[in-house]
Amino acid sequence: MLSIGLTGGIASGKSTVSRRLMELGATVVDADAIARALQEPGQPGLERIVGEFGPSVLTPDGRLDRAALGTLVFGDPQARQRLNGIIHPLVRAEAGRLAAAAGEGAVLVEDIPLLVETGQHERFDLVLTVQAPVEERVRRMVEDRGMTEADARARIAAQATDAERAAVSTSVLVNDGSVQRLLDRVDAWWEWHVEPRRPSSARADAL
Repeated sequence: MLSIGLTGGIASGKSTVSRRLMELGATVVDADAIARALQEPGQPGLERIVGEFGPSVLTPDGRLDRAALGTLVFGDPQARQRLNGIIHPLVRAEAGRLAAAAGEGAVLVEDIPLLVETGQHERFDLVLTVQAPVEERVRRMVEDRGMTEADARARIAAQATDAERAAVSTSVLVNDGSVQRLLDRVDAWWEWHVEPRRPSSARADAL
């Protein structure tokens, strides 16, 4: 198995890269998707979040109010640490189960937004970081996600810096142009860094 850690700041274009890697043949384990599933009604993540932060983080129909929770944690490092202490162990356990199921011949990509912050970079064969200019990320969050500029900048500030991510990465993809330009860069990275290292069984399956 070739294991790849994929990371990048919010609104950097990491999801686009993740989808392309899947199209190229990778098995992708998405930490955000796992976290969201764990926060659905009846799931252990939501139960523990409500136990820690109270019912104010629930919508009237009993679902997680992500905006209310975000307001609580993104301006309060201690609250954010408490939330991470609930969610991260659950996500890691489920990600480990999915990774084990991928098989020895897989190219496994774990899409982890907080890979650097949680100190997981050392367990991967390759670490790929997606970067984009901060002002462009803010624009995307305001225009595409309906955030205020202050909220967008607070979320960026709550994550690792580009320099911190680059310091533990084997490769950095800069997303400073069109979507097609980013996809072309992903394809070139795959050809250069992944194809020569793919498990032989995976190459045979692709023929």
